Amino acid sequence: MTEHVSSRAMSTRYPVEVIRSDRRTKTVSARIVDGVIRVRIPGWMTADDEARYVDDIVRRIEQKRRSHAVDLESRARRLADEFTLPVPNSIRWVSNQNQRWGSCSIGSRDIRISDRLVDVPPWVLDHVIVHELVHLLVPDHSPEFDEILARNPLSERAVGYLMALSDRAAEPAPAATPAQPAQAV
Repeated sequence: MTEHVSSRAMSTRYPVEVIRSDRRTKTVSARIVDGVIRVRIPGWMTADDEARYVDDIVRRIEQKRRSHAVDLESRARRLADEFTLPVPNSIRWVSNQNQRWGSCSIGSRDIRISDRLVDVPPWVLDHVIVHELVHLLVPDHSPEFDEILARNPLSERAVGYLMALSDRAAEPAPAATPAQPAQAV
């Protein structure tokens, strides 16, 4: 077994160590060990492959660590109380919502919030949570739904912020040059 270890300074919080292994044939994995993000990659990957996969997995690890700093359950309880809305049975971050900011299962009263919102201002996250809490009362986007959602004085501002964020994500990534691979948006 041949392994080659190299260090990179890509993380904003942790040093990153890349371990190339001839035994690893397909997958890329990472975990934090002793304050270092250790990323294991197949030995056959090119430098461009390494940069792309390592950047992506480090971004996801850091995003997950930041999401743990936000207590969605207490936030949802506070907002439900503030706006006289029902409390969900559960609320959690999810990483598989790329088109929606949040979703709600009315029957089980479970709310899922896209982890793309981890770094938005608190009032924007609050708007998305309130939006989903309102769905526990009104399942559609009727005038009644809009009237209840309007109890949040920052709702219109948050919608504008999310629209701008969606527009930014829809912009094409800059074209790659041989010296600089395209960055994910």
